[in-house]
Amino acid sequence: MSSQLALALREGTKKAHTMAENVGFVRCFLKGVVEKQSYRKLVANFYFVYGALEAAMARHRQHPVVGPIYFPELVRQPALEKDLAFYYGPQWREEIQLSPAGQTYVQRIETVAETQPELLVAHAYTRYLGDLSGGQLLKKIAQNAMNLGEEGVAFYRFEQIPDEKAFKAHYRRTLDSLPVDAATVEAIVQEANHAFGLNMQMFRELEGNLIKAIGIMLYNALTRGRQRGSTEEDELAPATE
Repeated sequence: MSSQLALALREGTKKAHTMAENVGFVRCFLKGVVEKQSYRKLVANFYFVYGALEAAMARHRQHPVVGPIYFPELVRQPALEKDLAFYYGPQWREEIQLSPAGQTYVQRIETVAETQPELLVAHAYTRYLGDLSGGQLLKKIAQNAMNLGEEGVAFYRFEQIPDEKAFKAHYRRTLDSLPVDAATVEAIVQEANHAFGLNMQMFRELEGNLIKAIGIMLYNALTRGRQRGSTEEDELAPATE
């Protein structure tokens, strides 16, 4: 019997999903405004978040609810390691650190893994389905905004999943087949909304850096404009003896 968990998650997180898309950092990203320093901090946070999630999923792969949605082909941490080496260099492990909001996110995943592992389904759904759904678009935005080639965007490539649309359909069918009752479905949906909130907190942390960077860019552009204008005025001014 189907639990209709996939539908419950989709319908139950619509508001949270919209709110996440309207966080300033995300809105700027979707419009192609991406500042490399802020972005690499997000990649570093994701490295720790996915590390916690994927370790928990692997540890509970025999769990009746968690096990069926443990798909090794979704694992993101190795791809994030490649991106971190690109953005920070070979000593990236010594360079990166987890932000306060990232720490809160990681702690929540670890708490759930210890106390209510079935709620890991919510965290997996929130991250992986989002990555699969918008990954290619976000990859192109990042490449264009930061003048990247194929390096620095490994996070968005699911090399072991040749057909992302078919995989997402399989993932949703698997969600519906999980042995969960109505109360557990509700708890998973609530946790998914909490996961969206944790993501939003990480994005909001980066807004200050992004606004500062945009301000510097605008200042530099205006300064260059004034300098050009001053030069043009000098060229147009009548010669004096």
